[in-house]
Amino acid sequence: MRRSAGFTLIEVLVALLVFALVATAATQVGSQYISSYERIRDKTMATWIADNRMNELRLSETYPGISESTDDLDFGPYRWRVLTAIKGTEDPLIRRVEVTVYRYIEERSEPLSIYTLTGFVGEPRGNGQ
Repeated sequence: MRRSAGFTLIEVLVALLVFALVATAATQVGSQYISSYERIRDKTMATWIADNRMNELRLSETYPGISESTDDLDFGPYRWRVLTAIKGTEDPLIRRVEVTVYRYIEERSEPLSIYTLTGFVGEPRGNGQ
């Protein structure tokens, strides 16, 4: 009797099982990487938007009144909602400002909250003061 060279069926099945396990692990790592990238990208863009809004209020020549406003804007390739809440403080010359940035996502009916920035805005000083 001659013996044939090659792999047995069991050896091939074990090799396929090992390959399937490695491929599954690689897919999960890739998926987690993409999710982390998307979260960091969205948070970075939302931070820029909130910082811009806060700086607009700080550079304004008028003292903001206590109010709440919502604006939608396009920034980068995405659509965002910016909620600006201006609240009073114990000091009448200072306002507390909360800027919350949401991102519109196609699968959701309501935008998803990404980032909230809280800061303070003082009454602008006149010339010579």
